[in-house]
Amino acid sequence: MSLDDRKLEVLRAIVGDFVSTEEPVGSKALADRHQLGVSPATIRNDMAVLEEEGYITQPHTSAGRVPTDKGYRLFVDRLSTVKPLSTAEKRAIAQFLDGAADLDDVVNRTVRLLAQLTRQVAVVQYPSLSRSTVRHLELVPVGVTRMLIVLITDTGRVEQRMVEFPTEFDDEVVTGLRSAVNGALAGRALSDAAGHIDELLGQIGPLLRPPMNTLSTVLLEMLVERPEERIVLAGTANLTRSALDFPGTIRPVLEALEEQMVLLRLFGEVESPSTLRVRIGGENPVENLRTTSVVSVGYGTGTSALAGLGVLGPTRMDYPGTISAVRAVARYVGDLLAGS
Repeated sequence: MSLDDRKLEVLRAIVGDFVSTEEPVGSKALADRHQLGVSPATIRNDMAVLEEEGYITQPHTSAGRVPTDKGYRLFVDRLSTVKPLSTAEKRAIAQFLDGAADLDDVVNRTVRLLAQLTRQVAVVQYPSLSRSTVRHLELVPVGVTRMLIVLITDTGRVEQRMVEFPTEFDDEVVTGLRSAVNGALAGRALSDAAGHIDELLGQIGPLLRPPMNTLSTVLLEMLVERPEERIVLAGTANLTRSALDFPGTIRPVLEALEEQMVLLRLFGEVESPSTLRVRIGGENPVENLRTTSVVSVGYGTGTSALAGLGVLGPTRMDYPGTISAVRAVARYVGDLLAGS
């Protein structure tokens, strides 16, 4: 059955009170704290319907009610507004992130900031190489047969590899290779790199062809056979704030947080910066995280998501405030990287 507006108001009040007090909520407390415009008896009847429909449950006899995963889901789906960030919070985000020196600093500041704002576990994925383009390739001689390749992407991500050449090279070869690879790859998507390297090998002059053959093997490893995407997290200690949130054991959650691939599945599969996803309890694909909720969104420029970020915490979460913070931080990081 669909719930009428009054029962939805009762559910919202139960969720709000339980999140803030950590205590099961009774009808008398609802009548005292909220202007619902009806008697405690009517609230009890509404709560009985909510319980029958699976939106709230009674944790033990003679107790108030707490929201179920289904109740939280309806609450989130019917959110008309998210809690706006204050001017001071917005200013703090800007000041904290504007001071970042490079991409590593941006990511580390972002994950710490999210953990502080939401009091949850914050997770930030580095800009995905698969969604990045080549800004510049620098070739740095470190001997007569060794060269350091430095790949810089449009998001400021840096990858480095050392190359050992079978024969010696001079400055003219280094300059020629640098010009050739940047002419072929600068501004190109990493996903298209292999084709451009093949074209370059067919076009390059005979003097540069032998060293280019050696260089191309390493370039393909950097651009195509990419290393595992990177995830950073902060605020794990926030999970221990209340024993009520994980009455059995928190161990499965902590074990899941140690798995990079688990976190990539939750936070890295993003479509666009505007698509926010909330997974509640049993909706999580990872069994060990079915006592948690995950709020995630992409960050990037325009309609393109470079990577994902968000927070993980107990299902007893301040959803309006968390959603607002996650969206605001993602938007600011996207703007910051767009201007980098």
